[in-house]
Amino acid sequence: MYEMLKGHGIVPVIKFDSADDALPLADALAAGGIKIMEITYRSEAASSAIEQVAKERPDILVGAGTVLNLEQLKAAEAAGAKFIVSPGFDETIVVEGLKRNLVMLPGCVTPSEIMAAMSLGLKVLKFFPASVYGGIKAIKSLASVFGGIKFMPTGGVTADNLAEYLSIPQIQACGGTWMVKANLINGAEFETITKLSQEATDIYRKIRPDET
Repeated sequence: MYEMLKGHGIVPVIKFDSADDALPLADALAAGGIKIMEITYRSEAASSAIEQVAKERPDILVGAGTVLNLEQLKAAEAAGAKFIVSPGFDETIVVEGLKRNLVMLPGCVTPSEIMAAMSLGLKVLKFFPASVYGGIKAIKSLASVFGGIKFMPTGGVTADNLAEYLSIPQIQACGGTWMVKANLINGAEFETITKLSQEATDIYRKIRPDET
């Protein structure tokens, strides 16, 4: 189920004000070595943006983020999303997504949530917001108990602490927004986005050379 996530150590978490920015952003990220996009349902442009990337940039792994209900799940799948990220754990959403052969990455930050996710066969979980729920220290503690689980921390991950997060083997990937902030996208500052993406990719390749 999780094979597609291999080699993607940095996951940009993106909110589009306009789907017209989807392809230029995909190209800017790819130029910096990032070939995965989590397009969030925090705007009405999400489905269109996902569809454009899925159809026009098949080398980019595109998924949906901030999926809060079944309607969004179905819309994301129809648009071409390959993975689904939710800020929290909702069994109904997870079960439906698994039936549709989607990679499900619900947010889990407590032992009870992690165990609920494990009971459905999940092994990679979003950890959000990481900085609020203990960050690196919390993930290390949870990983010591739940040996078969890997985490994708988002919320508080930055270029400054990316290397520290990626040094933890139980972290599958790190989600972040620093290279795809709204002002950069809306201002068409795609060269800056590529530069920030390349810097993040260089950190990833240095910390985990065997994955890249």
